[in-house]
Amino acid sequence: MSEQTGQERTEQATPKKLLESRKKGQVPRSKELNSMALLMAAAGGFLLFGENVLGGLSDLLKNGLSIKNAQQLDGNAIIEHFAETALNSMLIVTPLFVLLTVVVLLTPIGLGGWSFSLKAVSFKLEKLDPIKGIGRIFALKGLMELLKVLAKFILVASMSALIIWSVIDELIGLGNEPINSALAHVAQLCAWAFLACSSVMIIIAAIDAPFQLWQHSKELKMTKQEVKDENKETDGRPEVKGRIRAMQLEMSQRRMMEAVPTADVIITNPTHYAVALSYDQFGTKAPVVVAKGADNIAMQIRIIADKNEVTIVSSPPLARALFASTEIDQEIPGGLYVAVATILSYVYQLKVVNINGGQKPETPDELPIPEELQDLLKPEDADQ
Repeated sequence: MSEQTGQERTEQATPKKLLESRKKGQVPRSKELNSMALLMAAAGGFLLFGENVLGGLSDLLKNGLSIKNAQQLDGNAIIEHFAETALNSMLIVTPLFVLLTVVVLLTPIGLGGWSFSLKAVSFKLEKLDPIKGIGRIFALKGLMELLKVLAKFILVASMSALIIWSVIDELIGLGNEPINSALAHVAQLCAWAFLACSSVMIIIAAIDAPFQLWQHSKELKMTKQEVKDENKETDGRPEVKGRIRAMQLEMSQRRMMEAVPTADVIITNPTHYAVALSYDQFGTKAPVVVAKGADNIAMQIRIIADKNEVTIVSSPPLARALFASTEIDQEIPGGLYVAVATILSYVYQLKVVNINGGQKPETPDELPIPEELQDLLKPEDADQ
């Protein structure tokens, strides 16, 4: 895309691009980090288990070569002896093997995480292209690999020479020690030498891991046009988005109309606006707007309220203030508490009269509406 449009890849990869690259097995990886962790774990394992491993293998070799005369003439006995020796040798090295296996599985989590993809190992004919191969060799990544090889050689060679120079006397003195003591001493020297040589890999890994993260991020960068195309593909076409919004609005209105029969009162303008309020007398919350609408929706709210015998009260200033200052399932503002409480008191008195009989209460006329809540609607809307 960038080659065709001439645009530079200046934009960071989007979450969708990152997910697609992970599915293809394109995750940041540092071979030096993996090698360092494995070598350090092996050195630590030799320090922990080396003496036991060498001692166990020495005893195993001694016992394995000691075959009784009777066993030498019995083919089955020799097979059993060999199987027992092989099993014991596996048990001896099992702790070290388990340690290395755990390290191999956990190390990738530190850089890129686990990734299993068949696409990453699939055959690609372009990999056989010699021109692209030469380009990869002389690219920045190829130069980095060359520098890492040279650095590893210099560091490991220097550390090895330093170790040999520092333990030369101990190596010479091994010939004067008993065999078992010498084996233990050799195991200790080898483990510490291995650990020291492996530790220089920390320097290489500390440089390579950030470089691999940077390189991976650079390779996945996108052009501005690619980002725009992906956003269009993700969000969908305008007509599809419009259809989705229309369906969402329809579902929202349907749920709103279903809540009208549960309202305690419908406050109207009287025709242009309608707001349905619900109040829990035993709760601690303020009255809640369960439905509201203008014009056709207001008419539908009044029709449903009539069918379900929900009281309708005409109060234009209060209806306009409620319509402009509240949303569905939202409590009424504090400035309208007194006005709404007056309406609810009228509704409850009216219900008592309808049940027990008596004189019908007067409809509340002038209600206290704060000035800041009277001017929320546009002038032409407020006059309706």
